[in-house]
Amino acid sequence: MVMFLFLVIALAVVVAAVTLAVVGGGDSGPLPEAPPERVRDSLPPDRPVGRGDVERLRFPLVVRGYRMAEVDDALGRLGAELAERDARIADLESALAGARAAASHQHVVMDKPARQEEQQ
Repeated sequence: MVMFLFLVIALAVVVAAVTLAVVGGGDSGPLPEAPPERVRDSLPPDRPVGRGDVERLRFPLVVRGYRMAEVDDALGRLGAELAERDARIADLESALAGARAAASHQHVVMDKPARQEEQQ
C-alpha cells in the first residue's frame, strides 16, 4: 500500500510540474511558432517551367512527409502550364491541318483546269 501511495504522489508531482511548465511558462514558455519552410528550388515565376526545373524541385520534409500546400501549389502550377501547352499544341495542329487543307485544295484547283485543257 505504501508503494501505491508513493506512485500516486509521484504521478501527481510529475503532472503538476508539466502543467506549470506548459501553462505558466510566460516568456520562457513554449517555443514560438516558426515560419514554415518554403520550397528551396522554387519554380521560376518569370518563365515557363522546364524539365530541369521539375528535376531540381525539392520539397522540405516535415514530420509526416511533405507540406501539402507546397506540393499542391507546385502541382497546380505544373497542371496549368501543361494545360496551356496542350491548348497551344491543339491550336497549332488545327492551323497546320487548315494550311494543309488549303494547300491541297489549291493544288487540286490548279490541276483541274490543266487537265480540262489537255482533254479538249
